[in-house]
Amino acid sequence: MRVHGVTYTSSGGFRVGGWLTLPADGEVTRGLVVVHGYGGRTAPETTLPGPGTAAIWPCARGLGDRSLSPEIPSLAAEHVLHGIAARDTYVHGGNAADVWCAATALRELVPQAGRLDYVGTSFGGGLGALALPWDPRFTSGVLVVPSFGNIPLRLTLPCLGSGEAVRAHHAAHPEVVEVLRYFDAASAATRVNIPMLVAAALYDPAVPPPGQFAVYNGLAAGVRELVVLSHGHAEYEGAEAEAAELRSAIHRFLTVEPG
Repeated sequence: MRVHGVTYTSSGGFRVGGWLTLPADGEVTRGLVVVHGYGGRTAPETTLPGPGTAAIWPCARGLGDRSLSPEIPSLAAEHVLHGIAARDTYVHGGNAADVWCAATALRELVPQAGRLDYVGTSFGGGLGALALPWDPRFTSGVLVVPSFGNIPLRLTLPCLGSGEAVRAHHAAHPEVVEVLRYFDAASAATRVNIPMLVAAALYDPAVPPPGQFAVYNGLAAGVRELVVLSHGHAEYEGAEAEAAELRSAIHRFLTVEPG
């Protein structure tokens, strides 16, 4: 693939940075938006895009390496609380807009890209559930160990990820649940009406598994596929083999034409 740095303007005038990857042979037949987890992204992945895929890899606002901002904390436990006092200021709303604007940037940069798909992991998985219902340009989506699922339940489940910061904040400010209910990935999933693949883990110290499966269970009726992982956000024996199986499932899902 060929790799290019890219920046685009998202909501509020925020400049989002990332990368655009193109097939080395120059032939493009499809587009892909890929969003990272809360660890951020330092480069595109080389194993994900299939043949003929032009992919945009944005760094969501406030997260690295290419969308850092002095106004938005980059640490996950702080980023997830940024602007949380109100629906219109919560950072995850801006992050959803970053997804929509990534699709626009890809269309403008590579107008010959036809079908448009989405892949998001962890933070990017939950963000995909929040963003996809409102953008008809996407043909299908893949959500891997998605976060932000079933907020009322999530607030009761201790974890090691960003959800723990939200849980602690809610304990001190219970009124924040009125904001969080607008950013529940499982609720948003009920409005997703395109083919979806969700990979959910049975064990995950960072993103509680019940929330992951809630995203899948919340999906609107239609083509949906569940890949059950033994672990998420963890090192374990057999991890490489399971990751290879998941990559194969994602490639297969993205190459099947809906119909």
